[in-house]
Amino acid sequence: MGCHRRVKRNCMTNDTNHDTGNGIRNDCANRAQHDMPATYASSDAIPPDMHNTRGVQGMVGRLAESHRFIIMLRTIMAITLIAMVLRMIPGGFGGRKYVPIVVALMPWFIIPTAAVAIIAFAIRQRALAVICVVCIMVQVCWHWGFIVPTDRLSVRARLAVTQSELDTTDRYARIMTLNAKEGAADADHIVRMVRDEHVEVLALQEVSHGLVQRLRDAGLEATLPYSNVAKWSAHDNGGVNALWSAAPMSDTTGDLIPIESSSIPASSIDFGGVAVRFGSVHPFSPRPSNQGLWSKGLSAIGQLQGSKGKYVLMGDFNAIWDHASFRYLLGARFLDSGERAGSGFHMTYPSNVKLLGVIPMPACSEIDHIVHDRGVIVGDLEARAVAGSDHKALLGTMEITG
Repeated sequence: MGCHRRVKRNCMTNDTNHDTGNGIRNDCANRAQHDMPATYASSDAIPPDMHNTRGVQGMVGRLAESHRFIIMLRTIMAITLIAMVLRMIPGGFGGRKYVPIVVALMPWFIIPTAAVAIIAFAIRQRALAVICVVCIMVQVCWHWGFIVPTDRLSVRARLAVTQSELDTTDRYARIMTLNAKEGAADADHIVRMVRDEHVEVLALQEVSHGLVQRLRDAGLEATLPYSNVAKWSAHDNGGVNALWSAAPMSDTTGDLIPIESSSIPASSIDFGGVAVRFGSVHPFSPRPSNQGLWSKGLSAIGQLQGSKGKYVLMGDFNAIWDHASFRYLLGARFLDSGERAGSGFHMTYPSNVKLLGVIPMPACSEIDHIVHDRGVIVGDLEARAVAGSDHKALLGTMEITG
């Protein structure tokens, strides 16, 4: 430091002479440059070569971080692409291992895909951005029926189901399905919803003896006096399935088809001269331990494609539109009301669930469905929470058109 001050003082002293000062300033610069290592050596300052090393390391670190970030974006898209490929696997293979669980998240994959697309455009990762856009377009095409309605209810149908007095002679009805969570659903809440919504046909799954009695005590039979409750068996999936109706039932059976899950009760109900055959269904869930039963259950229901009559199947299918096994069940005959309504997703599961017992968890899966034949339109779908159940009730307005 003393040497540096002497250099500076000599420079200031000789600065008054312009010609001489130039030489002295050059000399000062040379002496300062010569003395620099010694100056740094006598202090705690970082040498220039270490400055350069740390600068390079910092720059490499920043580049590495940026590289890791890009890898993260690519990883997200790789996972999305794998999930999309799994969605396209034929039904016979789509029920293996964790495939159904991954595919069940398909409606949500558009969110990270869109986020990655925006970031990729911002950081000029054009190839990644193009892949994202293509994936978004494919996902939108897959779910187009949830965006734009394919079938529309008539004004007459919408007005008919709002009347306080049920008209069981017309071709319109409000219908409802609910998984009752092993009979734990609140019977009073169910009956109140049936009355408020003017429901004419009710399908319940996971029904217990106790729930049947509580529904009777709550006055369900005053509104829906006709019922078809399946018999209890060793294959019951959390309870039995059941149907209630405001109009008389005919051609009633407690076991529509052979199936390794809860039996499917089915009954025909007349709507303006057209017999509609209703069924309450509940195949097993696609947990790894149940996947064989899940696939078999959906395949068994799909056999109804060759049956005569006009069907409306309601219940907890434990599958979403994106599952190949569910689309196989529909085949060329049946339609999924949710996929035809153009009113978005109607998430029904889970319901009344709190994470860590505190944070309410929103419904994130549309596994409850109203499946029907052509010549039937089901719209104005709503998912409503019911106390005591881990599913939401799915309600819709049915119109018979042919």
